[in-house]
Amino acid sequence: MSNPDSTDLEALKAEIKKLSAKATQAKMDLHDLSEELPISWETIPSVAQRAHDAYAELERKRALLKTLETA
Repeated sequence: MSNPDSTDLEALKAEIKKLSAKATQAKMDLHDLSEELPISWETIPSVAQRAHDAYAELERKRALLKTLETA
C-alpha cells in the first residue's frame, strides 16, 4: 500500500468531522426521545439504529485514519 498524501488525509479528516457532527446529532435525538417517553415510544428502534449506525461509521473512519497515519 502506498503512503496516502496529505490531501487524502485531509479529506478523510473532513469526512470524520462531518460524521462526528452526524453522530452527535443522532445522540441528541436519542436523548431527546428518552426525555419525552412515553411519547413516540414506537420510534425507539429507528432512532437508536440511526445513532448506532452513525457511531459505527464514525469509528470505522477513525480506525482507517489511524491506519493511514501510521502507514
